[in-house]
Amino acid sequence: MTNLRATYAGLSGNLRGALWMLGSSAAFTLMTTLIKYLGDDYSPGLQAFYRAAAGLVVLLPLILRNPRGMLHTTRPGIMLYRSLAGTLAMVLSFWAYQKMPLADANALSFTRTLWIVPLAIVILHEKIGPWRMGATLVGFGGVLLMLQPDADGLTLSWPAAAALASAALFATTVTGVKVLTRDHGALTLMAWAAVLGFLLSMPFAIIDWRWPSLIDLGLLALMGILGLVTQAFYIKGMSMGDAAAMAPIDYMRLIFSILIGLALFNEVPNLITMIGALIVIASTLFITLRELWVKKLPAPPINAD
Repeated sequence: MTNLRATYAGLSGNLRGALWMLGSSAAFTLMTTLIKYLGDDYSPGLQAFYRAAAGLVVLLPLILRNPRGMLHTTRPGIMLYRSLAGTLAMVLSFWAYQKMPLADANALSFTRTLWIVPLAIVILHEKIGPWRMGATLVGFGGVLLMLQPDADGLTLSWPAAAALASAALFATTVTGVKVLTRDHGALTLMAWAAVLGFLLSMPFAIIDWRWPSLIDLGLLALMGILGLVTQAFYIKGMSMGDAAAMAPIDYMRLIFSILIGLALFNEVPNLITMIGALIVIASTLFITLRELWVKKLPAPPINAD
């Protein structure tokens, strides 16, 4: 153990961050595997409730130790919207993971970055440059390729529509998160998400309620814990390494989902779908890295005249 710690301490910040990001991708893939495995017996709303409940149980000791500090916020409206949109997005994504191949649902989840562009134009009235707009259009072209329109036109399945809607909803929360992180710590954001997620997922669970068996309860709890691990590892990885170096590693979950889908669910990847997924990944990666590069550019000199 001491040797492992010494080896870890000797790694560069980017390598340490990469390990955390790989752990986040692995935890996310295991979580979606449980979502699909339990999908025959537990509805997406019920799974979302049990996941939120497990997360709340894990965070409850920290919340109770200092409830005023953990739950203090100056932006309750944004907190509520983030949790409401996040809960609905979670239910939709869980249904997509249950009904679609793991790799396909994972690939469509990457469109979150693409949705931010039209949302920024419509909601924030941002001016989008030609490179970012072009990459976005190419990315949505990859989505169309994944959906594989036939001779009669585009036939969008309901699970695919749910995956795209989930990604769009998650995209609407990104701006809110950026605002919240200015004066809120990561634990506060996770605490609010756990409490509100638990309350907001209750109505979805009541519609199709059932008590789990002891084994299923353990798997549902594990699913919730993996959700927290995914968030915590992602935050840790991004904090330790350069964002530009960490961003591509998150796409490893597509590779993990292909391998698990093939091994456990006999899901053979469709070549055209995977080409579309690679186009989506390339375009979102381009947008992410270019935004990071632009932010590092020095400000233009101020003309004294």
